[in-house]
Amino acid sequence: MKYLLVLVCFSGISPYLFAIDVLAGKAKVETVCAACHGANGVSVSDSIPHLAGQRAGYLESQLKALKDGSRKNAIMNPIAGQLSPDDIKNIAAFFASQPGASAGAKSEFLPSLAKTNASFPDNYQQTYKKYLTLNFPATKQVRYYYANPIAVNAIKTNKSIGNGAVLFVEVFSAKLDTNQNPVMGTDGFYEPNQLLFYTSMESGDGWGKAIPEILRNGDWNYAVFTADKKIRPTANQAECFACHKPLENTNYLFTTKSLITLK
Repeated sequence: MKYLLVLVCFSGISPYLFAIDVLAGKAKVETVCAACHGANGVSVSDSIPHLAGQRAGYLESQLKALKDGSRKNAIMNPIAGQLSPDDIKNIAAFFASQPGASAGAKSEFLPSLAKTNASFPDNYQQTYKKYLTLNFPATKQVRYYYANPIAVNAIKTNKSIGNGAVLFVEVFSAKLDTNQNPVMGTDGFYEPNQLLFYTSMESGDGWGKAIPEILRNGDWNYAVFTADKKIRPTANQAECFACHKPLENTNYLFTTKSLITLK
């Protein structure tokens, strides 16, 4: 079925028909939503909700709220903000037309998002510049941020960060006191306990070509590495792309100001 004809009637106003293009919704889902929610509304992760079989009116109202910002979500706000009113209606209709997901069902990552070109920088502690430390109270973590010389030099000379730039983060659990609160060091940051994982964003020539435009962050790719420096295959780049998407004017970086003030 390509179109659904919907009868709309308001009190005192003659009823009228408008068409919802389910196939257009399917096409938009494949290029936008499938990265997280799957091509048929069966999500790629336990932390992401299934949308298959959900009521169209509910989906439409939530997408509108995410678009106008009345519902806050760091990942979905920039994505919904790029959708037109027709996109929202068509996407909602498509997901509503799909059979509900069975228990434990999960979609595969899109090929372009399952693969990352970013690699672990073995010599980062000797050649990169440590430029920021941040506490994460919600997760009781402390994170250390590093930038390679290409990224640092680009920021210092007011240039766009180009190919070969790497931003790298060490993620540690915080030491906890007897009340399970993070122990604060004399420098104002949590004392590190155990290395949990690393995150990385790296830019390379043409790396963004395979990424859907609505998600693309220039030529950046993202990766999560385990404590033993192995790529974490279950990390979904789509969530990184969506979160960084609004930051085009600052090279898609959240930490530009810290790099600029780096001595």
